[in-house]
Amino acid sequence: MVVNARTFIVHAVNVEQEDVLKAFFSALKINFEVTGEKPYNKDFVNMVLQAEDSIKKGKGKKVSSEEFDNLWK
Repeated sequence: MVVNARTFIVHAVNVEQEDVLKAFFSALKINFEVTGEKPYNKDFVNMVLQAEDSIKKGKGKKVSSEEFDNLWK
């Protein structure tokens, strides 16, 4: 029998927080559900961040729209 059940909405901002919350709720035998989008893969995020950093350091290559269009031909 559930008496005065409450709903708490918690917003984890990264995978580490999500893992800690899951462990916490499980340890206290609190029922929970996870909804929403899954975060991006860490390796992918790191790759994008490294690419942005490289561009800021001038290591990127500028390509004209014609050159870009030719990539698909």
